[in-house]
Amino acid sequence: MEKAPEKSVSFSNNGHKKTNSAGRDHLDVVDGRSDGDHQNAEDPPPDHVMEEVERFVDALSSAEDKSNPPEIPPAAESLPKMVDSMISKFDSKDSSCRFGQNKDEDSAFVDALNRLSKLANKLSAFPSNSPLAHCLNRSSSVLHRAMTFLDDQFRSILNNSKRNNTLNNLLDPKTPKSHKQQSFKDSDCCVTVEPGSNKLEDFPAFSQEAISTMNKITRAMIPAGYEAECCLLYGNLRRQAFQDELTKLGFDNINAEDVQRMQWEPLEEEITMWINIVKHCASTLFAAERKLCDAVFSDFPWLPKRLFGEIAASVVMRSLNFSGAVVLTKRSTEKLFKFLDMYETLRDLVVAIDGSDSGDASQELINEISVAQSRLGEAAVSIFCELENSISCDQGRTPVPSGAVHPLTRYTMNYLEYACEYKDTLEQVFRNHRKMEGDSEQSNSSYEAKNRRGGDDAHDEGAQEMSPFATELMTVMDLLDANLDMKSKLYRDPALRYIFLMNNGRYILQKIKGSSEIYEMIGPAWTRKRSSDMRMYHKNYQRETWSRVLQCMSHEGLQVSGKVAKPVLKERFKCFNALFEEIHKTQSTWVVSDEQLQSELRVSISAVVIPAYRSFLGRFKQHLDASRQADKYIRYQPEDIETLIDELFDGNPASMGRRKT
Repeated sequence: MEKAPEKSVSFSNNGHKKTNSAGRDHLDVVDGRSDGDHQNAEDPPPDHVMEEVERFVDALSSAEDKSNPPEIPPAAESLPKMVDSMISKFDSKDSSCRFGQNKDEDSAFVDALNRLSKLANKLSAFPSNSPLAHCLNRSSSVLHRAMTFLDDQFRSILNNSKRNNTLNNLLDPKTPKSHKQQSFKDSDCCVTVEPGSNKLEDFPAFSQEAISTMNKITRAMIPAGYEAECCLLYGNLRRQAFQDELTKLGFDNINAEDVQRMQWEPLEEEITMWINIVKHCASTLFAAERKLCDAVFSDFPWLPKRLFGEIAASVVMRSLNFSGAVVLTKRSTEKLFKFLDMYETLRDLVVAIDGSDSGDASQELINEISVAQSRLGEAAVSIFCELENSISCDQGRTPVPSGAVHPLTRYTMNYLEYACEYKDTLEQVFRNHRKMEGDSEQSNSSYEAKNRRGGDDAHDEGAQEMSPFATELMTVMDLLDANLDMKSKLYRDPALRYIFLMNNGRYILQKIKGSSEIYEMIGPAWTRKRSSDMRMYHKNYQRETWSRVLQCMSHEGLQVSGKVAKPVLKERFKCFNALFEEIHKTQSTWVVSDEQLQSELRVSISAVVIPAYRSFLGRFKQHLDASRQADKYIRYQPEDIETLIDELFDGNPASMGRRKT
């Protein structure tokens, strides 16, 4: 649509109309009558005026000789007066006559404006000195007054929507995190849209009457050639409304320097706030804002796409500034999960923007989001690799007391367990990282070598190549194994070394079995290999601890010339007592925190020691019964030994029980 020429009212960049030096709207006065004069009784009926103006417009369109225009009909003079009268009526203090409150009057006004804009447009094609100049000036003046009036109405509605209290305590960053489950109430700044619904149900910020009125205004202004002014006003005010809403929700503009200076705990709260707000925008506010655009500009389907894209861009860029600042902070392992939360949030935001069908502006915005998302992904890769470095660099030379599970083991396994809640995201992050690094032959061969971890069983079963994240996971597990093996050598007692390895190995296996995600990525071959290692540790522990005890109960060397050598027998009992008491004293302070492992160790010890002791005692006890100091050598009954074995690995020293009489 072409604009009517020579506007005597212009609009500033923020949509405000400009006035003359007297502070009044500039209106042409023709024949001593102002534009506010009311239609008098002699004026023809509106329908007749419309029809006659339509015929006159057709005549102007078909006129080939612009220097010889058709004669101006009376309706061409009446139409500006009629429109001017309507404006005055709408602009009166009588609230019952306001624009937007009477459907028939509104429709008549919009129809009359459309006719008037067509008339002014056709008249402008004729020379300025033609007989039509008077009619053009009059039509343009009234048209400009009408546009100014509608501009004021549009601004008033957009500025004075009824706002309710929004999202009380909704975005409390101290709320316990569940990154997969976020629940939000609908904001009152825009349209209420039920999840999954395509129906425009309600506008908390705008009544249905207000929306209908704004729609009428756009249907009047845009065909008259005022599309730019209308869209500029709408876009500016809706952008400001969105920014105000974000501020109300607690999202402040924090510059990069402030983010760099913040400690992690307050920054973590800011990140949580940011995540909640951006998620709310993606899931609710953007959909609602797009529906509002569609409703207000329903007659011009190309405009909502552009307008929504511009509004969304202003909000998103503000959010991306924050994420960009966070990426620049110092990396540490505890930041991984917040970075992944932000990554997922931007991924959901891309889906929300892409699904809005907002045209070229949308694609540019998606590209910006994707860049920010990629930076977060690379930061997450860097942080995860920092875990590998921290394991490799953990060279602590102080063994964990009592052979308990090492803090590094607990931290690493809990970290991996939590990281696997983000399995799909980490797979995407590491896959993108590999693409960015490139797939050179050298990197591929290294990658394939890492894929063959987990023992020969993996190859025997024809294990599939691991995904990038699974490969990194296996790298961490291998580094942890190597570190624990190094730390086990810090124990001087070989038996305690194997208790340490069993404690940590069982903890790792239990964590793997308790996490289907870890087990799926590591695979059964790796788990079987570690279970086999556990059996080996157990066997080595028994050999280091109880082999000497069993040697004390050996029958070899006890008989000389067919008789039991009592001095040798006494020495064997003394040796058994001393060794067993020393083992009990020492190993009752050792810790086996896993109840099943603790039970397995005690049962296996009892199965080896008690039958041997019962057999030895039953065969040779009689040779010491006559001795006055028999109880000096035979201190324990088999039942006592069993009781004492059940006191091992409790982590507390226990008093030695005496043999039962």
